[in-house]
Order: sequence, then C-alpha cells, then structure tokens
Amino acid sequence: MPNAYFCSKFVSMSDFHALKIAAVDQLTPNSVALTFEIPVNLTSTFSFTAGQYITLKHEVDGKELRRAYSISSPPSSGKLTVGIKKMEGGTFSVYANEKLKTGDIIEVMPPQGRFVYKPSKRSKIAAFAAGSGITPIMSIAQTVLESHRKNIFVLVFGNQSAEETMYFKDIQTLKEQYKDRFFVQYVYSRGIAADALFGRIDTSTVNFVLKNKFKNTKFDGYYLCGPEEMIHMVSDTLKNNKISEDKIHFELFTTTDTEDEVAEGLEGKTQVEIILDNEHHTFVMDKKELVLDVALKENIDAPYSCQGGVCSTCIARIKEGKAEMVRNQILTDGEIKEGFILSCQAHPLTPKLILDYDDV
Repeated sequence: MPNAYFCSKFVSMSDFHALKIAAVDQLTPNSVALTFEIPVNLTSTFSFTAGQYITLKHEVDGKELRRAYSISSPPSSGKLTVGIKKMEGGTFSVYANEKLKTGDIIEVMPPQGRFVYKPSKRSKIAAFAAGSGITPIMSIAQTVLESHRKNIFVLVFGNQSAEETMYFKDIQTLKEQYKDRFFVQYVYSRGIAADALFGRIDTSTVNFVLKNKFKNTKFDGYYLCGPEEMIHMVSDTLKNNKISEDKIHFELFTTTDTEDEVAEGLEGKTQVEIILDNEHHTFVMDKKELVLDVALKENIDAPYSCQGGVCSTCIARIKEGKAEMVRNQILTDGEIKEGFILSCQAHPLTPKLILDYDDV
C-alpha cells in the first residue's frame, strides 16, 4: 500500500535540538499533549506539514530512549504539539504521562514524515483513526478545513469510550466551528453513546460511512492511522469499493512482529560504506545482521527512531550493491526502484554495499 508523498528529509543525530516543554495538557486519564517552545532561531527548522512527526530523545533511568510522535497541531497554529498515550508496559509513554512537566527539556529532532496533506485545491477527505492514531489526523483535519471554505472532512474515530478519546474536546470544537463541513462518526468498544456506533472499526463501519451516510460524496483522499490490522482492513474495504490505491494514505503506530526470514538464507560478510553528513564510514558486517544495528554499534550517528520499519527516519539510498528489507510499510515500489531503503530493516546481499543517508 503506497503512502501519500515522499516528504522525508535527511536528519542525523546531530540534528536534535534541546526544546523546553511549554505546556502539558491532560487529554484523557491515560494521555497527555506536550507543546514545545520553539526559539525564534529554530522557527524554520521546526516548520512542518500537516501529518508529520517528530522524534523525542530523553534519558530515563539512565537509558537513552527515542520515540516518534505525530504532531497534532496544524502548521497555521505556530505551535508544535504531540499527543502521547500511556502504553501498557511502555517506558517513555509512561514517563511522559507521569513525570514530564512544563519547563522540562527534551531533545527533539526536526519534523519528518510522508503521511501528509498539502493544501492545493478544494478537497473532500475521509479519515479512519483508532486510539492515538488520531494525533496526525487532528493536524490534517484542521489544515483541510481552514485551507478552503468549501472543503469537507469526515472522521471515523474508534476508542474504548468518550472518556478515553484523545482530543475529544478539540474535535467537538471543530464540529461547532465547521458545522456543515466537519463530520464525525465515533465508534466505542466499551461505551454506549447516542452519537456513536458500538464495537470497533470494521468492514461494516467503512461501508456504512461510504454507502449510507456519505453515499453522495466523492472523496479525494482517505487517511488511515492506527493499528496494523485496522489499516489493512480499512484499506482492503476501500479497494473493494473501487477506491484507487493512490487515494489511500496510511500511517502505522504499532506493528506486528515479523520473523526475519531474509536472514535465514544469508551467509558471509559484506563491506559497508555509509555516507552521512558528507563523511564516509566503512565497516564489515555479517549479512545476517541489519545495517542500522551494526552502524550504531560502530558509533556512526545514523538517523533512526522506531527501528521497526514504521517511520521514515532511517531511509537511505543504495549507491552500490543490493540489500533486502525484512519488512516495508513505508516505501513504494517506485521508491525502492530508485534505490531507497529502510536501513533498520536492511540485510546486505552483496559483498559491498554503499548507503547514502544524505541523498534522500
């Protein structure tokens, strides 16, 4: 499934900037919104397109953690805000919800990401989100609505209940502000409400929205954000409704574990050359290992965030040789043909491999 645009830009570890938290707002009992103070000299550095994310780096209990979080504020707001939901068994998400406060300093990488909406013409957009998948959708929705007085945005949003719905008040405010152009269908799995469907977002939900509530609306784009299972289900349902793939844009915030079947058939070693910040680094690695893992062991400041093939932070271009990815939820077939690869998922296949992080 293709994403919308190739908007990734090169960043490296050295591109982290120390930003002060300007506000911590409680969204639900288990989620917060962090707003960062942007110094005047970094205004252009932290400009962003609706739908992009930032990577946060912070030391917790003596261990450096980095996590990617989508920006919920629209570019027009002049704010840089992310939503963080406390995850069971999580480390940074728990720390952010329980410990972070106004005035704390966090290392932040400039905005990145390919799950974006760029205002260019009148648009009718539909979005399907679950849980914290609403975060980039909030930025996209507001941008769609404010960019043209006739734009329409339909949101299908799944949660356990209204109480656990991130940005619920903001969504209700948008409903009031854009009464004839912003429509929301809530779906609650553990709560009953007059304005909500009961259960989870499934095929019947998608068909209900497309074939009943908005059967006379021809949407220009569909934005999906949530668990992998939901993404695939909604995408398949849309395609079964004759929606072309190029109109379906998605971003995962969780992934299922994938067995590394690529490594099983590999033997031998590869000489790898990394081009980063106009510097060349070389090392020899076992083909069964992943390029990014070894680069980090070699103390090379290669850019990364999720290390799960979900974000686009670690993209590089193959200049020589071949590599194969364990999983790929980001790059299109066309981009792979151009030589782009997710280094966190890449096994070298040839005796020599040259990766360029600068040329992306």
